[in-house]
Amino acid sequence: MHLDALKEVIRNIPDFPEPGIQFKDITTLLKSPRHLKLAVEGLAAPFRADAPEGPLAERIDAVAGMEARGFVFGPLVAWQLDLPFIPIRKPGKLPAPTHSVAYDLEYGSASLEVHQDALLTGQRVLVIDDLLATGGTAAATAELIGRCGAEVAAFAFVIELAFLTGREVLAPHRVHAVIQY
Repeated sequence: MHLDALKEVIRNIPDFPEPGIQFKDITTLLKSPRHLKLAVEGLAAPFRADAPEGPLAERIDAVAGMEARGFVFGPLVAWQLDLPFIPIRKPGKLPAPTHSVAYDLEYGSASLEVHQDALLTGQRVLVIDDLLATGGTAAATAELIGRCGAEVAAFAFVIELAFLTGREVLAPHRVHAVIQY
């Protein structure tokens, strides 16, 4: 099955969460084991040491994912790459001392947190999420990773909405998207 087969199972929801937004609903992908497997393999493949073109990031020490959909894909990619998973949470969900960052979304604002001891200084992190739109959530995650003394090795997304130019917001970091719209 080719990666473009994922587009066949991703449902478009017009005007959600507000008028003018064409929401990409991945719940239809998640309920298909073969499409979920394809998405996870597509996320992990470029970062394997034996990737055909060489790995996109020369060294990765951990995988991070943002609540909530990054929690679906991030641990599966971490498992595929035999790396630890670092949860990036919404405020008030982590029990130990945290770093926090507020950021803007394409239709609002939000904040994220990570345990202060989640990463070690110098560790390189692969950040996983379901969707790259404007890049705000991913950029905030990169800031949190930096506050831990670690650095982003690369970002990987199931879907990239290329017309929203989130990739430019994340520059100079490497960005991998399994499928693009």
